[in-house]
Amino acid sequence: MSKGLTVARAFYRAGHRVIGADFEPYNIPVCGHFSTSIDKFFRLTYPDTEEDAEQYTQELRDIVEREGIELFVPCSGVAFSTEDAEAAEIIERATNCKVIQFGVTLTATLHQKHSFIDNTRSIGLNVPDTHLVTSETEALTVLFPPEKPWSKIGIGYIMKPALGSSRGSMMLLPRPTIRETELHIKFLNPTPFRPFVLQQFISGPEFCTHSLIINGKIQAFVCCPSAELLMHYNALPNSSALSRAMLLYTSIYAKRTGYMTGHFSLDFLVDESVAKKADKIGVSDSEIEELMDKIYPIECNPRPNTAVVLFADESEDLAEAYLSILPGHEPKGISNGHRVDALIVPKPSVPGYYWIGHDLVTRVLIPLLAVLRWEMGVWQMLAMWMEFVEHVLYWRDGTYEVWDPWPAWWLYVGYWPGMFLVSLWTGQWWSRINVSTTKMFWV
Repeated sequence: MSKGLTVARAFYRAGHRVIGADFEPYNIPVCGHFSTSIDKFFRLTYPDTEEDAEQYTQELRDIVEREGIELFVPCSGVAFSTEDAEAAEIIERATNCKVIQFGVTLTATLHQKHSFIDNTRSIGLNVPDTHLVTSETEALTVLFPPEKPWSKIGIGYIMKPALGSSRGSMMLLPRPTIRETELHIKFLNPTPFRPFVLQQFISGPEFCTHSLIINGKIQAFVCCPSAELLMHYNALPNSSALSRAMLLYTSIYAKRTGYMTGHFSLDFLVDESVAKKADKIGVSDSEIEELMDKIYPIECNPRPNTAVVLFADESEDLAEAYLSILPGHEPKGISNGHRVDALIVPKPSVPGYYWIGHDLVTRVLIPLLAVLRWEMGVWQMLAMWMEFVEHVLYWRDGTYEVWDPWPAWWLYVGYWPGMFLVSLWTGQWWSRINVSTTKMFWV
């Protein structure tokens, strides 16, 4: 994935030997396999069963011991956070290798939406009203509490799966009638084996953050506007009130949780009115603390966020931050990155990051087809084409680097054509793809 490639390049540019490993589904090489930054690459067992998970851990341990690896940085996706945590604990016990990963208990707590909210509430931080539901009755009881008449239910909710990264249908509940609400919940079918969460609906912009925490201290932080399928990353200025409030929230979380080492990525929702006023408030600590109480975390990713691509120009500093976990490590004393009060933040020189394959389809081809079908006006199409041109000229591709072009080349001429052929061969269809994570959303 782009995030793993970014981290590998950071170590390589700082002068270190980098070993890469990934699953490579259907034996199709992933794009990072061909990166200049990777000295050796290993294909791993996909841990979709308990036996495969054990094999996955053993393979990682064997690579660590065989290659003399000093630092392991897991950069896998949403489905394997717990497996990475289990592997991390075994590797640290059995070898001298350090791992940038929370332990199994903390990872599981942060990974599941409801336990993350419960944990956040328990350490005294504000959260949206959230309920775990495992049946239709539980869901309806939350939406229509017996003590409140129908006309006085003021809070709207979104119902989404408790496990995984899916946001569900994002339909606002309750519906205009009780019957419509019942039908929607029946369609989702919550059960103890397929739990859902009902979470307070907050109308306003969404933001994602990426933090690197070493021994309880935040070493790198970035915040950027988010979306359900985020394919454009542009960092908020680190001086902005919202960015400072989210950094403060993250800092307090790390401090109250205790000894933390790993990647910590929070998704926040901010009420529309609060977001509009945020840029107009002062910058005093008291005002930032007041703003912090008005932002709401909706979920946590205890793993790297793709927003780490925003640190592409901070390679040496980012590598040094990771290596600070090693005992006796002496920093090089070079800092060509961008720091604010010893915190690594992205330079403001790059407007944003995009993926040209995604934009070519969504900003060029789809608008053209929409015009041909009389579903869009020509001027609207031209505006989207100009946005594409702007990205090509002034933004950066999240996979391409001039000194390391092969991952981007293979991504489009090898990996994606191979995955599309697999889809045709197996008859398994997809609804959309995420170019940055190489994920296909199967139907």
